[in-house]
This record gives sequence, C-alpha cells and structure tokens, in this order.
Amino acid sequence: MKLAVFDCDGTLIDSQINIIRAMESSFARHGLPAPDPHATRRIVGLSLVEAMQALLPEAPHDLHLSLADDYKTAFQRLRADKALDAEPLYPGIARLLDTLADAGWLLAVATGKSDRGLKLALEHHDIHHLFISLQTADRHPSKPHPSMLRAALADAGAEEHQAVMIGDTIFDIAMGQAAGVRSIGVDWGYHDAHELIDAGAVGVANDADHLLALMHG
Repeated sequence: MKLAVFDCDGTLIDSQINIIRAMESSFARHGLPAPDPHATRRIVGLSLVEAMQALLPEAPHDLHLSLADDYKTAFQRLRADKALDAEPLYPGIARLLDTLADAGWLLAVATGKSDRGLKLALEHHDIHHLFISLQTADRHPSKPHPSMLRAALADAGAEEHQAVMIGDTIFDIAMGQAAGVRSIGVDWGYHDAHELIDAGAVGVANDADHLLALMHG
C-alpha cells in the first residue's frame, strides 16, 4: 500500500492570483494597506487565522478573526465571478495523478483551505474523484500540526512508512516530519527549495516527472 498526501495551493493548483486578490480585499475592508504579495505567498498553507497572525503579529486577535472571515467572503465572491478559471493545475499534475492512481497509489489532500473551497477547486479540474481522503482547516489545527496527515493515514488504513507528504511550503514538510511521514517538496510553489530541504524534505521536485521519480526513490 502506498499513500500520497498532497497539499493543494502551490502544489496541485496555482491559486496565487485569487489568494492575493482576496487578501487585498480583506485588508481593504478594514482600511489596512494590502500586504506585499510576497508576504502573502509566504503564508499560503496556514489556516486563515494563523495566516493573519503571521501577516499582522501585533494586531489583536479579534482583528485576525475578522480578516479571516472577510477573506472567506472575498474568495467566495471571486469563485462566483468564475475566478476559478484563473487557478490552473500546475503542468503535468493531472497526468501525474492519473499515473499514480493507475499504479495503485491511494491519494489524499491536506490543505489549509475549507471543505467547500477544496471541493470546488478539485471538481473544477475534474480530479475530486481521485482522492480517498480530503483533510482541511475546517476540522483540524493549522499546519504544521500533524492532525490532517494522521487523519489521512487513518482513512487510507496506511502506516507512516507507507506514505509520503508532498508540498511546496515548510509548513507541509514540518507536518510530515511531525507525523513521521517522508516528505517531498516541490519548487513551483511558494517557498524556496533550500528552505524545504532545511525543513526536512528528502528531495525537491522541479517538475511532475521529477516528483514521480522522487516518490519511487
């Protein structure tokens, strides 16, 4: 048995345009200057409240909660405006997922997105049916807490040594480390390759074919 657990934003789907737009809208509602897009990309993968805390560490908790709620509203509005068309799968990902499924791998997602947001994104790309376990921020602490990964292992009936965690941020890699699962980074997302290695990734893929090779390594 082999289980591959993927992060979503920055790993499967290039969603940075809508993430930055929603963050700008959320901050604007509170009369705050928008965070630098680079700073926003750095916190992708965290749950929303934790992301707001990272962007505004000196702000009160109530503001973090309000910003998170406003972000959700802005993101829902973007989805209603067909903005999912601006969130493509990364090159080779669709083929990679089909290849893994055909080879007998079980597939899962562990993401800071909501249940609703993840479902919409995966269905938009017609890949929802490929995953046996979908773990989100709605039911778990933020990464790098291992709760999401442990739930995916339980759903798959897999042991830690039978699984691999795949993600683009140090939060993904640290979650894998905390759960005792081998972790592989990808360099097309939001954190640099050397950061992923320093966090404990056994390798960093530069494209989908390279990722497949690392998974079999």
